[in-house]
Amino acid sequence: MRNEKLTRKEIIDNRLKQAGWIVSDRTQVVEEYDIIVDKDLVKEAPSPYAGHQYSDYVLLGKDGKPLAVVEAKKTSVDAALGREQAKQYCYNIQSTQGGELPFCFYTNGHDIYFWDLDNYPPKKAYGFPTRDDLERYAYIRKARKQLAGELINTKIAGRNYQIASIRAVMEAIEKRKRKFLLVMATGTGKTRTCIALVDALMRAGWAERVLFLVDRIALRDQTLEAFKEHLPNEPRWPKQGEKEIATDRRVYVSTYPTMLNVIRNEDKSLSPHFFDLIVVDESHRSIYNTYQEILDYFNAITLGLTATPTDVIDHNTFQLFECEDGVPTFAYSYDEAVNHIPPFLSNFQVMKIKTKFQDEGINKRTISLEDQQKLMLEGKEIEEINYEGTEIEKKVINRGTNALIVREFMEESIKDANGVLPGKTIFFCISKAHARRVEEIFDSLYPEYKGELAKVLVSEDPRVYGKGGLLDQFVHNDMPRIAISVDMLDTGIDVRELVNLVFAKPVYSYTKFWQMIGRGTRLLEPEKIKPWCTQKDNFLILDCWDNFEYFKLNPRGKELKGQIPLPVRLFGVRLEKIEEAQTQSITEIANKEIQKIRKQVEALPQHSVVIMEARNELQRLEDENFWNNLTSDKMEFLDAVVKPLLRTVSDVDFKAMRFEKDIVEVSLAHLAGETEKFETLKDSIIEEIGELPLSINIVAREQELIRQAQTNHYWATINEDKFEELIQKLAPLMKFREAVIPLAPAKFNLKDIVAEKEFIEFGPQHEALSVAKYRELVEKKINELVSSSPILQKLKQGQEITTDEAKQLAEELHNEHPHITIDLLRKVYNHRKAALVQFIKHILGIEQLESFAETVTKAFDDFISKHSYLTSRQLQFLDLLKNFVLEKGDVSKRNLIESPFTMLHPEGIRGVFNQKEIDEILSLTEKVLAA
Repeated sequence: MRNEKLTRKEIIDNRLKQAGWIVSDRTQVVEEYDIIVDKDLVKEAPSPYAGHQYSDYVLLGKDGKPLAVVEAKKTSVDAALGREQAKQYCYNIQSTQGGELPFCFYTNGHDIYFWDLDNYPPKKAYGFPTRDDLERYAYIRKARKQLAGELINTKIAGRNYQIASIRAVMEAIEKRKRKFLLVMATGTGKTRTCIALVDALMRAGWAERVLFLVDRIALRDQTLEAFKEHLPNEPRWPKQGEKEIATDRRVYVSTYPTMLNVIRNEDKSLSPHFFDLIVVDESHRSIYNTYQEILDYFNAITLGLTATPTDVIDHNTFQLFECEDGVPTFAYSYDEAVNHIPPFLSNFQVMKIKTKFQDEGINKRTISLEDQQKLMLEGKEIEEINYEGTEIEKKVINRGTNALIVREFMEESIKDANGVLPGKTIFFCISKAHARRVEEIFDSLYPEYKGELAKVLVSEDPRVYGKGGLLDQFVHNDMPRIAISVDMLDTGIDVRELVNLVFAKPVYSYTKFWQMIGRGTRLLEPEKIKPWCTQKDNFLILDCWDNFEYFKLNPRGKELKGQIPLPVRLFGVRLEKIEEAQTQSITEIANKEIQKIRKQVEALPQHSVVIMEARNELQRLEDENFWNNLTSDKMEFLDAVVKPLLRTVSDVDFKAMRFEKDIVEVSLAHLAGETEKFETLKDSIIEEIGELPLSINIVAREQELIRQAQTNHYWATINEDKFEELIQKLAPLMKFREAVIPLAPAKFNLKDIVAEKEFIEFGPQHEALSVAKYRELVEKKINELVSSSPILQKLKQGQEITTDEAKQLAEELHNEHPHITIDLLRKVYNHRKAALVQFIKHILGIEQLESFAETVTKAFDDFISKHSYLTSRQLQFLDLLKNFVLEKGDVSKRNLIESPFTMLHPEGIRGVFNQKEIDEILSLTEKVLAA
């Protein structure tokens, strides 16, 4: 183990150099920095060091003043031993020299801790900051304003819940929290909310650089467009076609793999202190295993976003964002958005369609006699055709079933204003091949649209992306109307005009299911109406696979088990083989496998946070003696400490590695004399080798080995050299295997019929039928009376009527139907004070009649939007007040200092607002109650 001096010279100096510090340049770094803590003691000088302290390193700003102190300890001890020492140095430098308090670092070379004294507790860092980073930190610390008084730009995010969510995060930031989780239903504007938060934090001086992480390129482009629209003056990365990371921007939007490659790039990696805020989109899904490294690497405030309902989010997500289970920083549900008056999200209807073959399978009993005769003429045995309904599109393909689903969709779908073509639609398909088949059926059934009606959109097709690409066409053009998707459009894509979703596949994840539904929940923007979708009251889901039924029976869906990463499994099998070889004293085999695992260890990504974290322990492997005799304690160390680190490996040919792992497994069974296991593994490997396509030149070069490796003689004479030959020559060819389908699914074109078709009520809106029928009756009677009633004709022409005429009209309506009364009308139209004439004008379409609930909600929303500085508790009070007014229909001054308002403060409104604000709120309630 290194002593302190060696630690500094060999490790810390190098890590400072990586951050751009030249240790030998005293204008940047001063070693053994002299801090005079007692001038009198220095004068008396009982010893050369009396009255002095010496900091191992002090990092200087461009003005020559201390920016940070670095306290070094030797690698064999805990870095925390330097914590108090470093802190004292910082305070002593400030007290003796004045100026700003230096930032505090303490390290043992491998572990670095960063302490922003007086602001945050110490935090582990994965590298030193650059001089620019430290000067930015110093500027932010000095210049940032209080967030409590910072206004929110309501033009970006002006809805009450958006303002409340931003305020909740800003208040938590001021309390020095660093991690937050927002749970907001798909379509409620998570991205806009974040942009408004970024805008507020930048204006208040809390953030200069922001990273927005997404899990797909399409979402990256969508997010960049949103930032361009709402914060056009903030420089963004990447620009069109830009690959290399730039360091002169303010807003960065990246996919997880891209950012992981950036931080692992040893030639041009980003400083761990580069960002001030990181936003993690769809955080329930993307941040575990490898990609959590990104969050660990950067020293930044972190905000997680998810649309997954709170009761389904797992413990790990809450834990990662340091929230109590089930209690995110802020939550706004789909039900709340749909039930808001007016709604913020679209409700939906579900039509279940199930074909006979899906329900009963494809067999002699279900195939029509006509089709049976055709099959016999083709030489097929009817008795041998027997497939379950669940095997359609997996083991059996029936064109008739797909054609039936397409025809039913064209019949039942919500159409555009012309009533001919379906509105914008996503078809969720099982596989790429299935998607192509559905596309072919649209083209053949509806040739008049010349192949433009429906298009397949899959992530690996380069034609999908960019301006003028298929996704761009689907979003911005009249055609295509139907996007046929496999996974790509399941989440995150924002197309407000979507009015149909077709579930042409089964879904087993509840989270994913609701995200897919979320594609249709967005309402239209009145100022951006497109000719192919001028109106959207709700949207239609055609469920062809009983998904709604499945989630009623399995509310949380199928729980997916975590898989052990392939590099970890390969390393584990090699360890088992070494152990077996050592047991049998076969040194040659043991040594060969030891060389292999050493190569695996050497290939670990050194810039990975996980590897940096384990550097102290990995030092043990640097000693050549470690590998000479792998004793049981060394094997245990390799298994318990080193093996899990292999999960960081990402940039390899996994198909080749899978084959290599299979060969090592079969060689281990051979070595251990496990005959049955050897035979089973051997058979599966022969099958893998047999699937290599000899039609590809590079594969054909190994034709002789491929042929031999499928013979019993080859395996009867197998040895270590042959195992190695298979790995060396055939593993790299395994990527070509998918070009061959060993057993193609059976294909038929049998006539299918609809077995089940029904509308089912699902979603938060449950309107009572009697009310709907009553409104229908009233509207029908009034419209019928227009032709015979001069008073109604007068109203229809926009003229006003007298009080006597209004009374006469009430009598006419009563005579027409005794139940058309002002009391019932007020109840049915949810308006407490409107006069009869107002209801009639509303029914005749002359003027819009707002319900009491709409009037109250709109007034409160406007008030909140104009007072975006309000705190979370004040917003909570207003929400309570709004619901009180809606429920009671009235509110007095006295009510505001009684329950339920005293739940928020013992003094009610007086404890939450100042007098000026109380007067404004009283004026607001008077206004809405008078409406």
